[in-house]
Amino acid sequence: MKSLIQNKALFARRTGLILYDILAIVASCAIALLMRFDFSYSQISNPLWVEMIWHYLPINLVATIAVFYAFHLYQSLWVYAGITEMVSLIEACFVSAVLQAVGMLLINYRMPRSYYFLYGICLTMLTVFSRFTYRIFRTWVEKRTAKAVNRHVMVIGAGEAGNSLIREMNSSRYIKKNVMCVIDDDRSKVGNYIHGVKVVGTREDILEYAAAYDIDEIIIALPSMPKKEQKEILEICKETKCELKTLPGIYQLVNGEVNVSQLRKVDVVDLLGRDPIQVDLDSIMNYVKNKVVLVTGGGGSIGSELCRQIATKEPKQLIIVDIYENSAYDIQQELKLNHPELNLKVLIASVRNTLRMEDIFKTYRPDIVYHAAAHKHVPLMEDSPNEAIKNNVMGTWKTAQAAVDAGVKKFVLISTDKAVNPTNIMGATKRICEMIVQSYNAKGKTEFVAVRFGNVLGSNGSVIPLFRKQIAAGGPVTVTHPDIIRYFMTIPEAVSLVLQAGALAKGGEIFVLDMGEPVKILDLAKNLIRLSGYVPGEDIEIRFTGLRPGEKLYEELLLKEEGMKETPNKLIHIGKPIEFDEKEFYENLSELKEESRMEKADVQAWIKKLVPTYMTPEERLRTDHVTE
Repeated sequence: MKSLIQNKALFARRTGLILYDILAIVASCAIALLMRFDFSYSQISNPLWVEMIWHYLPINLVATIAVFYAFHLYQSLWVYAGITEMVSLIEACFVSAVLQAVGMLLINYRMPRSYYFLYGICLTMLTVFSRFTYRIFRTWVEKRTAKAVNRHVMVIGAGEAGNSLIREMNSSRYIKKNVMCVIDDDRSKVGNYIHGVKVVGTREDILEYAAAYDIDEIIIALPSMPKKEQKEILEICKETKCELKTLPGIYQLVNGEVNVSQLRKVDVVDLLGRDPIQVDLDSIMNYVKNKVVLVTGGGGSIGSELCRQIATKEPKQLIIVDIYENSAYDIQQELKLNHPELNLKVLIASVRNTLRMEDIFKTYRPDIVYHAAAHKHVPLMEDSPNEAIKNNVMGTWKTAQAAVDAGVKKFVLISTDKAVNPTNIMGATKRICEMIVQSYNAKGKTEFVAVRFGNVLGSNGSVIPLFRKQIAAGGPVTVTHPDIIRYFMTIPEAVSLVLQAGALAKGGEIFVLDMGEPVKILDLAKNLIRLSGYVPGEDIEIRFTGLRPGEKLYEELLLKEEGMKETPNKLIHIGKPIEFDEKEFYENLSELKEESRMEKADVQAWIKKLVPTYMTPEERLRTDHVTE
């Protein structure tokens, strides 16, 4: 019924336009002749000219309406009409005038030459009036009747993106926002207007005009501006109480990937002050093509992104191993939908189960293994150290052994910066994992490597989702310490570099990813509060809760002894492996295995034997007292 009503309305509008155009053609013929003789009917020197016009009128009507159809003047949405529609309309009227001149000459109807020119001008003016009057009237009415509850918007950027944004916001009845002013750093644009909205100043004037126009929302329409410059503008904008949003690249709008209704809220990643890391995986991912690839922990944040990127590189088979069936199911359904051609196998299994892992490796014979399965939450592992040992350490040991027995070509361990001079159980267990893969590199033909990086934005349990939930709940936002800093990277960035490190691996390396400059967690919290339209400390409280068990103020990426070696990718570095007594290491590792199996409470002492740089809780306490 709704479709029927819409079709009837469309038919009525088109019929109305055609009837109006018929009247406009008749009027244009008459007015053009009168204009030729100064609007005096009595001065028309040849009365036959009037008869010629009316005799030819039926042909002129049919020809002109056909031309208008050919130029899509009855198919256009005139409420959104712009320059393109205006040009089409002028061209159609010109063609109508030419056809009338040719037709009348062919039947020997001689009219004054200026008549045809005047006819074209009159027809253009009348048809333009019909098409654009409604749009102008509607815009005027909507501005006059705009409700006070509409949000006041400032647009930053007077380029193509800003122009498209303002045009759509002004013409759409569904977007309840009033664009009050525009900001642009090009001083030659200041004082000019875009679709009736004034360019009032440059970035230095943002705070002034945000207050003057009572702005609720700032939309940044600078998709091509470098991230560093965008950050400078964002630093100014976040001082206002306005909600911030950014416009996707104009090429995305053209390609239909997004539209203006998909303006996204500014993310904290926009304030990290760097462009996203771009890795040309196509040039280095041949080592995955036509290979059997196994990903442990494939349902987790890093593991699932690994699977997504590997799936695009034509592996012979992708095997996902995960103990958590819900996350494994989610990535399975996603990959089936997006890559129906993929040879995918999803297995529910624990890396702690020796026989199960041996059976999986013997059955599927993977060429490449990405070992992402691990317990990673620092405070939780402090309270359950034996679980961290069983899953992280013993799981890695068993998986590595299964890989050697099955003749795997490449084994990549996902590690963490917390493995460097660890102050917590989680970091210490990951350091032991690094030592295991380092020693296993000499046990067979398998190339064992580790990839170490810091915090990943948006991963399960990371700080950003927690902050968002706390802000949505009205606060408080909890930060452990005012001086705590962390390295940050997005999940796709981290995984892309992991995959490239795998391509560069020769065996035995610890790859360290360049995470950029470290960021204060307190600054992230304040920025996210401001970007959500609130004032830190006034609208949303920030509460310091104290460092959690095993938590550092700062993280390190390399041990002093490891040094640093560059790779062709300047964002990936190689730490030189630290030599250790493997016989003693495995003796202590066996003891640690037994201690954890027996659920001993004092496993930290055995961890200390394996990782001399690990500081137990007692040692940390003594060090803190000395520092104070």
